[in-house]
Amino acid sequence: MTEGVGYWRSLSSGEVPVISNLNARDVEPASDLTRRLGLTFSNLALLTRALTHRSYVNEHPEALEDNERLEFLGDAVLDFIVGAWVYHRFPEMREGDLTKLRSALVRNDQLAVFARRLDLGRAIRLGRGESSSGGYERDTLLGSAFEALIGALYLESGLRAVEAFVNPILEEVRESVLDAIHDPKSQFQEWAQSQKMGTPRYKTVNSMGPDHARVFEVEVEIGGDVKGRGTGSSKAAAEHAAAQNALDNSGVM
Repeated sequence: MTEGVGYWRSLSSGEVPVISNLNARDVEPASDLTRRLGLTFSNLALLTRALTHRSYVNEHPEALEDNERLEFLGDAVLDFIVGAWVYHRFPEMREGDLTKLRSALVRNDQLAVFARRLDLGRAIRLGRGESSSGGYERDTLLGSAFEALIGALYLESGLRAVEAFVNPILEEVRESVLDAIHDPKSQFQEWAQSQKMGTPRYKTVNSMGPDHARVFEVEVEIGGDVKGRGTGSSKAAAEHAAAQNALDNSGVM
């Protein structure tokens, strides 16, 4: 490997050489970002705007606009692109689960995961205070920058280009997101919080059988009231079973 040069795997291409000896806040130019991500932008000013936080504009009057309008547009484009991907990718999935899956994929913390995979933080222009406090690593800022990037790509190249860029990213996280939305513990906690009931707590109430075939019994309770029970070959499996039983008992679909 050439000294000072590392390799980073783009989500849209193969291995791409990048300079590895940059200072943490040497901001990557938009032209370098396009090459690294395999994107084509004839209007680099548009992409630069997508990467410009309002804190930068406050300190640099020559930068006329931040990325908030592009973030608004990207949010709408992502809702459609992700909704269409989910619809076509899972033809047998019910409408309720389609909605859960789309919501899981477009929520800000998941968009921040996408931004980190793209190493987008290194290209975001921030004001001094925001930069020194590590804003380029914050979920809220990264998720917003990803949305703004999508908005800029849509304006530059249209919907098909956004699909070509986003769909491979969605495929990479498909299994993990599916696991998350089908996790009964997460579902029960979300439901309980939506009903303002508090946080579910799990308690192992029994274990039986020999060490090589142990069976655990777990109860899940909220505020001292038992909402569900479950058994499993591990405490984690028993907790999942208890959460599912609690969902069934509560009539949550």
